[in-house]
Amino acid sequence: MRNYQLILVLKTSLTDANRKKLLETVKGFLKSVKFSKEEDLGEKQLAYPIKKEGKGVYFNFLFETDENLKEMEKNLISNEDILRSLLLRV
Repeated sequence: MRNYQLILVLKTSLTDANRKKLLETVKGFLKSVKFSKEEDLGEKQLAYPIKKEGKGVYFNFLFETDENLKEMEKNLISNEDILRSLLLRV
């Protein structure tokens, strides 16, 4: 299995319920995944505005999988509530 790190920057205008729903949707993209760490890094100031947002809510996930993650990356990019995403192979 390969280890990955996923960092998400979400809009601050999302309510807590919508934020939790979005994170569950992201987890739903990954079917056979073993999460080792899920971390809410909180709200931080962005270095430059992204989609007219000056701040973002950061989330960090560490997980293991053998899946092809290209489809998940496409879904993350197309979601309007996710400002930025970064997927790294650790």
